[in-house]
Amino acid sequence: MKMKKFIVSGFAALALVTLAACGGSGNTTGNSEEAAKSIKVGSKDFTESLVVSEIYANALEDNGYTVERVQNIASSVIPQSIENGEVDIYPEYTGTALLSIFELPLETNPDKVYETVKKAYEEDGVLTVLDYAPGNDGQGIAIKTSVAQEYGISTISDLQANAEKIRFASQGEFDERADGLKGLAESYGEFNFESSTVYDNSLKYQVLKNDEADATPAYTTEGQLFDKEEFTVLEDDKQFWPPYNLVPVVRQAALEANPEIAEIINAIDKNLDTDTLIELNAKVDLEGEDYEKVAQDYYQSIK
Repeated sequence: MKMKKFIVSGFAALALVTLAACGGSGNTTGNSEEAAKSIKVGSKDFTESLVVSEIYANALEDNGYTVERVQNIASSVIPQSIENGEVDIYPEYTGTALLSIFELPLETNPDKVYETVKKAYEEDGVLTVLDYAPGNDGQGIAIKTSVAQEYGISTISDLQANAEKIRFASQGEFDERADGLKGLAESYGEFNFESSTVYDNSLKYQVLKNDEADATPAYTTEGQLFDKEEFTVLEDDKQFWPPYNLVPVVRQAALEANPEIAEIINAIDKNLDTDTLIELNAKVDLEGEDYEKVAQDYYQSIK
């Protein structure tokens, strides 16, 4: 399935024609080289994407590129933004590309998901992806570490087997979604929790800390999960959820003009595991640090 295509406006088309007409006259080598070394780095409008895109920007600048930051783009818009040339590279997630952007069948093997989305991106000759990072910002279940230790719970299968002892802090719609508790029950069996109460998503970790509940739905790189003495993410041992590994989407034209981009960004991504993403998110969301400083400090620590 192809991504949605957009028609170039009349003004933009005229500009392209004018540029093409001017290309044959004068010495444009300097301008071409300058354009080739200029990269537009995009991000979505949440902490992790902002931090990762800023790390990319730092790395590119450190290697001689002029970087234009095009950040805080809505998740629903950014796939079209890069296809239209508004950005050259941005951090995406393999599961998002698979299910939301290309609407392809569910797959849970990380390598297979990557190969599938890479092929889909490259179909039109406009975009491609670089190596995916080990960090997985997917769906999961977080449980109080003390409760996990008390009942020997480390997997979702363990949670299902001990559900009658567990107070669940839901977010309402999670209970009925095919990719939520309803779907989990089809893979793992019914979860007959001691209780299940709906809380606002922003309050779920405080609810667990206040001993009002024991477990809650989570995204696996949320900053609160940095405190492993307090919270544990359960292993999805039956691989119900697809992987959401970070993966840089890049315009093929930008990569062809600057092939070293792949080496620069892949060197960043190989270090971005789940624990690292959790720590970076925690610095911004919990400790109140500016995302630009967090990204810069992290880049300096690995360069």
